[in-house]
Amino acid sequence: MLRLRIPPDHPVWCEGDHEPPIRVSGIQSGTWSGPVGSTQGQQPFRPGQLVREEQPTRWGWTPQEGWIEMRARAVVSPRSMVSLWMVGREEVPQRSAEICVMEAFGDAVNPGRSAAVSMGLHPFRDPDVREDFAAERLPLDLAEFHTYSCDWTSQRVDFHVDGILVRSTEAPPRYPLQLMLAVFDFPDRSVGDDGDLVPELVVDWVRGWQSPAAGSGVPPGRPSAGVP
Repeated sequence: MLRLRIPPDHPVWCEGDHEPPIRVSGIQSGTWSGPVGSTQGQQPFRPGQLVREEQPTRWGWTPQEGWIEMRARAVVSPRSMVSLWMVGREEVPQRSAEICVMEAFGDAVNPGRSAAVSMGLHPFRDPDVREDFAAERLPLDLAEFHTYSCDWTSQRVDFHVDGILVRSTEAPPRYPLQLMLAVFDFPDRSVGDDGDLVPELVVDWVRGWQSPAAGSGVPPGRPSAGVP
């Protein structure tokens, strides 16, 4: 069981650089960067951003097509969110597109009754991928365990929650993606005395299967990799 949480004394990430302020607890399945002072790196959040700490190249699980799923529950407030997404490794800047398997903001949760769960594609710097991202209002309790998954082929991505198809997108990225999993807190969204709230993402497992079963709508029987 993996628990990602942000206690009250958790520091701000990239303080003084990232605006608005944000606190993060997350993991990722790959990493690399160019030398210090270069613009070669992953997921820059503003133009011209420079590398401060060079990162060694490490590719753990970076699938290309297949079935990817997570079973998890979350505790969020109006100032926090949780997400599972995959993004290009960006050794080539254009290979930067994202498949977001799930994203949920606490201010879009009706506790115990429903939640707006976002899913879809972000192109970033990939000219071959178009923006196709939407929040779907689902009758689920985010605080209970649910399974969020995507069926990714070279032609489309189908997004499922608890085995039910929710939405589909076309023309996804066609290169290896690394997995990102995180809980976020936005201090500037505070609505009073909420500084002691602890957002948390509790992950039972993340797992995936490679093709040829991709596109079938049903995951095959054996995972190719995963984080139990």
